Amino acid sequence: MADILVVEDAPEYSMALKLLLERAGHDVRTAGDGLAALDAFHAAAADLVVLDLGLPLLGGWETLERLRDVSDVPVMILSATNDELEKVRGLQSGADDYQVKPFSTPEFLARCAALLRRTRTETRAAAYEDGYVRVDFAARAVTLADGSAVELTATEFRLLATLVRQPGEVLTHSDLLRLVWRDAVGTKDQVKTYVRYLRRKLPELPVESVRGVGYIFSASPA
Repeated sequence: MADILVVEDAPEYSMALKLLLERAGHDVRTAGDGLAALDAFHAAAADLVVLDLGLPLLGGWETLERLRDVSDVPVMILSATNDELEKVRGLQSGADDYQVKPFSTPEFLARCAALLRRTRTETRAAAYEDGYVRVDFAARAVTLADGSAVELTATEFRLLATLVRQPGEVLTHSDLLRLVWRDAVGTKDQVKTYVRYLRRKLPELPVESVRGVGYIFSASPA
């Protein structure tokens, strides 16, 4: 069972999704526009967000952007547009899946289950800690050895978590795009920019560049 937030402005469609997911055993909240969705998410974080793009007050793209500023919650986009460029935009913007309306019920439920299953697998470890930094995966909190907190964006946190979970392993730019951005069509510059952001906030973080390949995290858990 999971807590799922459905963001859909068409009442009949929203109710249909709510009933469908509840019959699958989930707790479901609904929001009819982007602002209401953000209010609902801030009040209680969800395990999965099902997000329609055609929303009033605050559009789907803007809602996704604001969600990604504060959380790496799995997001499934719903859209009536079966356009390849829009699908690519959605995945590059931080969505985890893109579902075109109308869709089959079994496929929709299977995709939701896959996103929830993957997220629970990724967050199984409670925390990482060495002599320099502590990363609490569940709380999404980063602290230094002296107890001071380090503020990271959702993307910066996902990048850090990915690196510290695989110490001593070379992660290519493609690996990081897939694991952090869940996107295989991004660019190396995208990865380099966020590694640079991490190094500024965590100057002693042992992330080494492997020229022309990617990065390696050289510390080990304490």
